[in-house]
Amino acid sequence: MEDSDRDGDSDVPAAISTHALTKRFRGGQLAVDGLDLTVPRGSVFGFLGPNGSGKTTTIRMLMGLIEPTSGTARVLDAPMPRAARSVLPRVGALIEGPALYGFLSGRDNLLRYDSADPTADPRTRRTRVAGALDRVGLTPAAGKKTRAYSLGMKQRLGLAAALLRPRELLVLDEPTNGLDPQGMREIRSLIRGLAAADTTVFLSSHLLDEIEQVCTHAAVMSRGRLLTQGPVASLSALAARARLSVTTPDTADAIRILKEHGVTDLTTTADRITGELPTDPSPPLEDLNAALVSAGVRVRAFGLERASLEDAFLALTGEGFDVAG
Repeated sequence: MEDSDRDGDSDVPAAISTHALTKRFRGGQLAVDGLDLTVPRGSVFGFLGPNGSGKTTTIRMLMGLIEPTSGTARVLDAPMPRAARSVLPRVGALIEGPALYGFLSGRDNLLRYDSADPTADPRTRRTRVAGALDRVGLTPAAGKKTRAYSLGMKQRLGLAAALLRPRELLVLDEPTNGLDPQGMREIRSLIRGLAAADTTVFLSSHLLDEIEQVCTHAAVMSRGRLLTQGPVASLSALAARARLSVTTPDTADAIRILKEHGVTDLTTTADRITGELPTDPSPPLEDLNAALVSAGVRVRAFGLERASLEDAFLALTGEGFDVAG
């Protein structure tokens, strides 16, 4: 297996690119190992992997919070961390949860965040804060002290802080952590809207369902190494090839016919049969369907099952994974 699988995005400018990026902590722990990552501009890029895979360490290096041991990283076409002062004002980030003043209200926390930005116009500060609160659904709780906020509300407020100004790049580390299903849907919808407005979104998550629903591209990390990257549809195709699925009450006859036509690894659940199509040569699907019907098999459904991102992850790593939390 190759460490990475570059897709046909080489002509698209990169919002983030790394070369051999490596981080080894004191004591010898290798957290990130030779990472070559390319995040196309305008994409919603899912950074996928279980806890301990190196996702957050990578993000901290990209944002200039920690120095790499070796290798290089570029964010918005500038070297990091050397160019952090010029790059970070163009980036919104929510990493490892928001840092909040519990004795201040949600609104006052955002006012403090905005006042710390030397490029922010103080005359329009309250309008910006009100708009950010509205975008994440926190206007009704804007006056409440944040120590009384739930985890989900704190996540929303952190996202609001990242959205105070228009950003070229938004870096989100587990943005739906602690949200209820409705809140997760709202944040996902917000992320799609940001992408439509030409903001590149780099989204770290351990939820496969989240990546499949909102991301155009993704990368899979495991034990500090990049396993693959590319469009989400292409990653799904890395799993075992799409399987044939036949629904029929005549399962015994259907299995016999399918075996005669080279279909293997047949499994039956109630009235549904799945199997692997032969690779060389692969019979046309219409011929298989016709053979079943000609043999008197009552076919109620017939087609190919699309491989999911979960299938791809299992095929790449052999590890279990959270699907929807």
